[in-house]
Amino acid sequence: MYGLLWLIPIVPFVGFLILALFGGRIKRQIAGIIGVGSVGISALITILVGINFLASPPNGGSFTQVLYSWFRVGNFAPSIAFHLDGLSLVFIFIITFVGFLIHLYSAEYMQDDEGFSRFFAYMNLFIGSMTTLVLANNLLLLYLGWEGVGLCSYLLIGFWYTEPENGYAARKAFIVTRVGDTAMAIGLFLLVRTFGTLNIQSILHSASVSWPVGSSIALTVSLLLLGGAVGKSAQLPLQTWLPDAMAGPTPVSALIHAATMVTAGVYLIARMNVVFTLSPTAQLIVAIIGALTLLLAGFSALTQKDIKRVLAYSTISQIGYMFLALGVGAWSAGIFHFMTHAFFKALLFLGAGAVILAQHHKHNMFEMGGLKDKLPVTFWTFLIASASLAALPIITAGFYSKDMILWHAFADSKGSVWLWIAGIVGALITSVYTFRMVFLTFYGKSKTEISYHPKIKIKIALVVLGFLSFAGGFIELPDSWGHFALLSDLLKSLFPAPTLIHEGAGLEIFFQAISAVLVIGGVFIAYYFILKNPAFSLKFKESKLSKYWFSGWGFDWLYDKVFVTPAVFFSRINKSDFVDEIYTGIGKLAVLGNKLFSLTQSGRISWYAIGIVIGGIITLTIVVFL
Repeated sequence: MYGLLWLIPIVPFVGFLILALFGGRIKRQIAGIIGVGSVGISALITILVGINFLASPPNGGSFTQVLYSWFRVGNFAPSIAFHLDGLSLVFIFIITFVGFLIHLYSAEYMQDDEGFSRFFAYMNLFIGSMTTLVLANNLLLLYLGWEGVGLCSYLLIGFWYTEPENGYAARKAFIVTRVGDTAMAIGLFLLVRTFGTLNIQSILHSASVSWPVGSSIALTVSLLLLGGAVGKSAQLPLQTWLPDAMAGPTPVSALIHAATMVTAGVYLIARMNVVFTLSPTAQLIVAIIGALTLLLAGFSALTQKDIKRVLAYSTISQIGYMFLALGVGAWSAGIFHFMTHAFFKALLFLGAGAVILAQHHKHNMFEMGGLKDKLPVTFWTFLIASASLAALPIITAGFYSKDMILWHAFADSKGSVWLWIAGIVGALITSVYTFRMVFLTFYGKSKTEISYHPKIKIKIALVVLGFLSFAGGFIELPDSWGHFALLSDLLKSLFPAPTLIHEGAGLEIFFQAISAVLVIGGVFIAYYFILKNPAFSLKFKESKLSKYWFSGWGFDWLYDKVFVTPAVFFSRINKSDFVDEIYTGIGKLAVLGNKLFSLTQSGRISWYAIGIVIGGIITLTIVVFL
């Protein structure tokens, strides 16, 4: 069964090639079948491989499939090869299965779009690139997939390219993430220089043997890799591209946020966990970045009026929780939250897409309302996902994964009470902005008539993800509730066990109770200020603080003043420098020559005769006298 591993990324790539080459010549229905079916086949293979992996684990807990040698330069010879272990299995399951549901949803959502085939070609390329990234056994192949998802994000965010703002959003995403990618590339060069290879397992083994804890080389490599992770996962200070990425179709937002691009940074840090463990300083920086990001993004989400931008800032915040977990050494908790987040965030975006379709493509939540009874399937599934995002206790998947992160942020030897405070305040903010979104969208008076009712493809995706947003958390119960840790058991051979300095079931339950009270309190805060006292909400929206949070804490303004404006200024000064004059002069000389030669083509026979006589005289003179 492991021999089928190579098909998981290849099948979506084949779907992309077919749609890219022949999409304009085949029927829309056939294009949809190819686009959805290729990812469905990849998901089915993943499930079969996963069942085999759980039932009969390979020797050493991992399986490597080498397809062929990529190239050879001296002793550096990377291969096209895939590595399957517990970590990559979790990721490919999320990428292919959630990706399949998003593709199925897209077949209905994009049914009237003239770029239908092109859309699915890009989406298939996205899935193929992301599965290549997480299955790669060496960092060069991983980087190929890394840049592949960057290209796809550019193509899909700017999918409706006739609108200038969409093209701007696509360029912004591409350029900002390149900053992090450049740092990552430098880190890869440093690893090649140090170890002579980019094979991940070889690097992890060699680093653990040759680098002492706290070494400067481990710190340097970790920070460079962190730069790539920060850019791809939209964490401080490179988070500014993600809210604007909402310019793309809603299924694109679901795929980017839930299953693919923004979780690539989480995967990179988790995969290179040995390197980060050897640098406690870098690991602390990861935790601090996560804590700050989850707070800043949470406050920004409180003030948004576009339903998709609320979810965009929510994604930035929730990935901040994942970074916080990775930073304190709670590796399994971070991956657990990645999994549950994929379920409920995909559902929230797809539910938001169904609402947008039903509201004449409006995004403003203040122009919605009263949809609870008009869109029952969308409402109930959206409510389940919202409860999971807010981490309502006991009944939602998000509670179990977020609670595990909060507990480790306090109890782990690398955690601290300050990191826990950041996480618990973020949990309160998350509950408020999430149910603010629910109350504005589905409750109150109806402000816009229904223009579209979701059909079977959209409903299937919503219902399946709704079930997973509820049940997905039960695979990893808290230690204080008894030991049932399917995910941790799957990942235990890859990550060191966390060292808890605060232990005891009673203490853990006490912290869970604090979290539960704050989350439920956040729901009541949203209820009071949105439904019972909306005047306060409208007044706050006009305040300077609200506008500051709404603008993303002014990061776009800051970057514009520090980087964009000086670059434009100097480019204008340098517009007509001497180098340009050289090429301008060559062009002017060519134009002059054209004008001179054009004079010889006047159309007058007398001029042609004179030209022949003059030419003959010159020729005879040369022959006679030279």
